[in-house]
Amino acid sequence: MPQLVKGGKHAFGWSVVGARGEIVLPPDAVKEYGFRESERLVLVPGSRTSGGFGLGQPAALAESPIGAGLAAHPERFVDRAKAGEIIEQGSRLFGRAELRRGRIEVPTKALEAYGIHAGDRLLVIRGSGRALGFAVRGPIVEEAKRHPELEVFGVPQEGR
Repeated sequence: MPQLVKGGKHAFGWSVVGARGEIVLPPDAVKEYGFRESERLVLVPGSRTSGGFGLGQPAALAESPIGAGLAAHPERFVDRAKAGEIIEQGSRLFGRAELRRGRIEVPTKALEAYGIHAGDRLLVIRGSGRALGFAVRGPIVEEAKRHPELEVFGVPQEGR
């Protein structure tokens, strides 16, 4: 996993959003974050600079500042929320996804809430340690475009 610039974030690679909102997680990221098959994970908003979203385990996120809403009402995000549903908590948008066969599927309407569309390339980055980052813009994405060695993960398109 390359570090894009000295002292900067590490990138696992790119993930291309499939037509139905499928997002393949790099195997190294799944391992590093300890994600398990069929595990219920939480989507949190990305930074203002990078956009996108973060993906993390409820317990890890509950300990973070952004997870205050999650800690106050874990049942809303983990138990009752449907996979792909977006829930507004104050000015932040949270969601839920389940890991299935190394990927998550987020309905396109939910992805659009994070400014993401089918076909977009998301830069998968090591986040805070609590959430795996999926960035769509900003300096880190621009730097990553200059690194052809970054692996691209995606869902095979029909007919190929």
